[in-house]
Amino acid sequence: MTTRRTLLHGLGAASALGALSRPALAQGASKVSFTTSWIPEGPNLFAYVARDKGFWAKNGLDVSVARGSGSGSAAQAVAAGTFDFGMAATPTVIIQAARNLPITCIGQVNYDALMGIAVLASSSIKTPKDLEGKKLGAAVSSGEYPFLPLYAEKTGFDWKKVDLVQIDGKVRERSLVEKQVDAVSSFATSTLPSLAPLGSDLRFMLFRDAGLIFYGQSLTTQPGRVAKDPNLCMAFVAGAMEAIKFTMTNFDEAVDIFLKANSEVAISSTGKAYSQIGLGLTNLTNLVPEVKDHGFGYADPAKVATMTDTVVSYAVGDKGTKPDPAVLFTNRFAATVRLSPADLATAERNAAPYAKYLV
Repeated sequence: MTTRRTLLHGLGAASALGALSRPALAQGASKVSFTTSWIPEGPNLFAYVARDKGFWAKNGLDVSVARGSGSGSAAQAVAAGTFDFGMAATPTVIIQAARNLPITCIGQVNYDALMGIAVLASSSIKTPKDLEGKKLGAAVSSGEYPFLPLYAEKTGFDWKKVDLVQIDGKVRERSLVEKQVDAVSSFATSTLPSLAPLGSDLRFMLFRDAGLIFYGQSLTTQPGRVAKDPNLCMAFVAGAMEAIKFTMTNFDEAVDIFLKANSEVAISSTGKAYSQIGLGLTNLTNLVPEVKDHGFGYADPAKVATMTDTVVSYAVGDKGTKPDPAVLFTNRFAATVRLSPADLATAERNAAPYAKYLV
């Protein structure tokens, strides 16, 4: 039985880092492989900054960054040892762990998955109840999909009265704009940056407004690597968290680094706006007590426990075994990077213009 004491012990305290030291540079940088969970976008922008601004190098690492094709695939690749480290949507990591994949979360990248349902601003759908009788486009493989019935339950509409249209995630946004469907379920960090620069005005009904709180992306690795090489894990997380702080306090430079690293985004007429909106939304999710009070990467034990229960109940069912949150999440490598009062003021100022997209 998992108790609060067990959770706190497993998630650890920042002081536990005292026994660890960063890899020495004398033997040269340690080569490390890392996969993002999706194509280049706001939630993974930090990885290009960590690599190209030298935050990982400062910690003794030479990190290769591969783009992902979905959180599920990324989590499976890390569990299989194809990559040393990865990132994936936190609910997806819980699902994979419940299916007995050897994977653990070693640092929280952002604190709200921003799952929800998007509609055009001109839509007659004003509340979740208005979804009844309407066409809702959803990709079965997308992270928010398993929780749609729970969202219906929480907001009081009849899920059976929704005309569910299964679509490919690659054409989800186009389906909405072309009005093939009345609404789509998705992550705001993907849909809004893709459509807003094109002049499509959207409204987003977020799961969080119904009390469904899901962390965003987590840094992951195999439990065996944590046990065998904690110094490597600490160096990787420290470099990543320094980069995340940089994206929040040096917003414009972070976007420039990202665009330089991803020419296919840079050459698009909407590429810069896509990058700015995606990063702005991501940074908004990091202006939370976990970061303000504890430092970057920290996962709240109580939220972790609640989230694990919800994910297992609605996305795993009898297909797996509930993982122990104290084993699945660790704060052992968190809280080494913090925001000063001046940093926080800058971060809040940089993120403020993007709050309008979530209204």
